[in-house]
Amino acid sequence: MIISAADLKQYIETEESDPVLEVKLQALESLIRKYTNNNFQVRYIRSQSAVLDNQILTPPQYLKIGDTIQISNSLLNNGVYTVKEISNTGIITDSYLIDCQKNLITKVEYPPDVIMGVVNMLKWDLQNRDKVGIQSETISRHSVTYFNMDSDNSVMGYPKSLLGFLKPYIKARF
Repeated sequence: MIISAADLKQYIETEESDPVLEVKLQALESLIRKYTNNNFQVRYIRSQSAVLDNQILTPPQYLKIGDTIQISNSLLNNGVYTVKEISNTGIITDSYLIDCQKNLITKVEYPPDVIMGVVNMLKWDLQNRDKVGIQSETISRHSVTYFNMDSDNSVMGYPKSLLGFLKPYIKARF
């Protein structure tokens, strides 16, 4: 996960519950990974590991609780997970893993500007999502001006100005 719900609440005051914020953060993480075509993998922290009884048996070194990992080249467990528990026998993630002998485990790490960009996106989402399309509003004599949220002004439902931080991380698609 790019940032935990608890850490997010240090930057944003919100009444949303932690499970709701975590789902929104997972959605933003997926959106950013697809938009940039970038997995943000730290390829030197990687290992080939088996999964048995919901545990990654031989995980890469240098992982800690709360880190994000990506499982790839697996028949059953491909995806992005958060490390919840580390023991002598292996690692347990935030989701159930199916027993599989071949899994490529790679650490995922997001740069600070991506983390703060997600904070700004979620802040915009919580404060302005219900006002989408309104550019200005005047109370006296009631005047409302709308603007287009078409492909020229928005990307994936967010104003283009909020997604400018992703430009250096966009990778070519082949």
